[in-house]
Amino acid sequence: MIVVHHLNNSRSQRVLWLLEELGVPYEVRRYQRDRKTMLAPPELRVVHPLGKSPVIEDAGQTLAESGAIVEYLAERYGEGRFVPAAGTPERLRYRYWMHFAEGTAQPPLLLKLLFDRVDKGPMPFFVRPVARAIAQRAKDTYIQPNIDRNLDFMERELEPRDWFAGPEFSAADVQMSFPLEAAVVRGGLDGRRPRLMAFLERIHARPAYRRAIEKGGEYALLR
Repeated sequence: MIVVHHLNNSRSQRVLWLLEELGVPYEVRRYQRDRKTMLAPPELRVVHPLGKSPVIEDAGQTLAESGAIVEYLAERYGEGRFVPAAGTPERLRYRYWMHFAEGTAQPPLLLKLLFDRVDKGPMPFFVRPVARAIAQRAKDTYIQPNIDRNLDFMERELEPRDWFAGPEFSAADVQMSFPLEAAVVRGGLDGRRPRLMAFLERIHARPAYRRAIEKGGEYALLR
């Protein structure tokens, strides 16, 4: 049976979702973030040297990186579902969005999270004005403009279609869910980009998505 090493409020939630879509039996082993640092617990380093989640174990193999896991599960267990046919324009789009999610969409959102902590977190009073001014300037001049550019691009790409790869739901939509949910929480994604918000409504309404939330537990990115 597949074992998913699942960290709360993390990318591993979309692995649970894909497994529910596939209907494949799996076991969830839960890990909780440190409430002060929000980092993964050291127990995860026993599973994988980097100590991050998601990690899965399947058929004697241990696999990390959410994109690699999503591709592996869809190809191994999909039986032709959730991956467009080889040689089609949809397959090329599928590959693009599988990489875009973490390679382009996610980095500025992570920077936004980190600089928000600098801006709002505790620090000695005598460095607070300087640190917060630097954080705000980074967000205003680099981070948020990149987030907005990415969101505008994604919004346009969904204009002629409901799903990122084409007319049918695919594993690329699973992969794209995390940066879009993060963008709602900290990137300014709202009703001004109605196609992206409609995409999130569609995925949140899927029975497999709801089952995965029940299996994974609290998922603060939905707030």
